[in-house]
Amino acid sequence: MATSEPIRRSAAAFLRLSCRPEVTGLENVPASGPFILASNHLSFFDSVILQALAPRPVAFFAKAEYFTGAGPRGRAQRWFFDAVGSIPVERGEQAASVAALDQLVGLIEAGQGVGIYPEGTRSRDGRLYRGRTGAAWLALTTGAPVVPVGLRGTEGLQPPGTNGFRPHRFTLAAGEPLDFGHPGRRHALPQRREATEAIMAAIAALSGQERVDTYNAAPSSDQGARG
Repeated sequence: MATSEPIRRSAAAFLRLSCRPEVTGLENVPASGPFILASNHLSFFDSVILQALAPRPVAFFAKAEYFTGAGPRGRAQRWFFDAVGSIPVERGEQAASVAALDQLVGLIEAGQGVGIYPEGTRSRDGRLYRGRTGAAWLALTTGAPVVPVGLRGTEGLQPPGTNGFRPHRFTLAAGEPLDFGHPGRRHALPQRREATEAIMAAIAALSGQERVDTYNAAPSSDQGARG
């Protein structure tokens, strides 16, 4: 995963100066070796925030169109997501999603960090939706620890129906790593579901969100980064 540290540092400095975020728990990100950052998802800017503020590079999925946009905005998006090591994925295409997960496995096995949103897409009402099993599958398949993250207030950076960035205070809290062992790809489905519940419970404790026992569905106009 090729990343640009100067760009990460510049983005972090901009966020800290413009938004004065409260950031806690990032010492829970392992200093070396692979890890999985599993976060709630409230804003288009969540991936930017996590990739900029994490102490080590983190690869997130990003919608494929972020890499093909035209004009100054399209070039800026492509430049940033390329620079921080984002992985393009076609929304709604099962084969592409499976291939993208396998790509994350490759990064993890190379000792790198990856990020994922277990809800699948951003929450439009601020509640924490039922977790999909991709994060747990990655953890059980690779043996990498999961660092849960709770974001609060990031939806204010781009209120619904608006475009662009608006400075707004937010908090980022990272919890202690969760270790689910290393049963490999042939782990049992109940084991994956149990791990998913543990991940979502940890995220809820950090984010303070009301939980919803249904999956979140992205409207066709959703511009949030895929996770």
